[in-house]
Amino acid sequence: MLRFAARRLLMAIPLLLVVSFVVFVLIDLAPGDPAVTLAGENPTPAQVEQIREQLRLDDSLPERYASWLAHAVQGDLGQSFVNGQSVAEMVGDRLSVTMSLVLVAMILTLVIGPLAGLAAAARPGAWVDRVITALASAAIAVPPFWLGLILVVVLAVNLGWLPALGYEPLADGFGPWISHLILPAIALAMLPMAEVALQLKTSLADVLGRDYILNAEAKGLSVTQVRIKHAAKNAAVPVVTVLGSRFAQMIGGTVAIETVFGLAGLGTLAVNSVLGRDIPVLLGLVVLTTAIVLVVNLLVDISYGYFNPKVRA
Repeated sequence: MLRFAARRLLMAIPLLLVVSFVVFVLIDLAPGDPAVTLAGENPTPAQVEQIREQLRLDDSLPERYASWLAHAVQGDLGQSFVNGQSVAEMVGDRLSVTMSLVLVAMILTLVIGPLAGLAAAARPGAWVDRVITALASAAIAVPPFWLGLILVVVLAVNLGWLPALGYEPLADGFGPWISHLILPAIALAMLPMAEVALQLKTSLADVLGRDYILNAEAKGLSVTQVRIKHAAKNAAVPVVTVLGSRFAQMIGGTVAIETVFGLAGLGTLAVNSVLGRDIPVLLGLVVLTTAIVLVVNLLVDISYGYFNPKVRA
């Protein structure tokens, strides 16, 4: 398993290079000129040209990418075109907000999704199964940002149970921290929770009909032992796959959720960087998020060995 993990980590290096280069090319091909954007309103040609020289925008694309890559491998992601601040510092300041949101959303997904799936699979066709399936189908159809707006209006504005906007760091206390994250985390986690519930229900329905499950029941094992120890573990592989893919989509979904709830995280930083054509910040965000997704996918692949001994073999 360690050799497998090492090989996957080595494979991640060229993938990071390819992703960063593709993003670099796409940004370069986008309409508009960063120098004109940074020069402000009614700039003179001399001002625009001066900015282009300072930022080395007149260099060829391979030269600019090679220069960025040479600094990036040393941990230097450059400075923002807009404010001159270090990209690493800008991303680091916003990272805690986004990862806190994703963490709470993932905890909700890991707790509520499997419980709903087990409850639905316990008695197929019963009212519990029908209600969970209907709610999960509705959750998949509802856009997360729309759900976020509804939560703000109902729970924050009308009832006043939770704050509607902003973020409080964990250093200020667990209560303020979690209270500002509950609503955006629910909006972000609703879709993956529904998918996990439906996927686990379907997987359990297939596994419970296998011969080894019938054999375990014939031996007199309790229903809890059969469903949790034997069936759920073997049905977890497709569920873990869904969780891995949804984690990446959660990070992308923070763009809309952070906008709705006024959270100053990576999503809002990405939007501002796109609007300002802040190339170094965009590249730093791409490298960071790609690395996070690669690590999560590696953990998902390793977990297959736990849930399915055939993978270890």
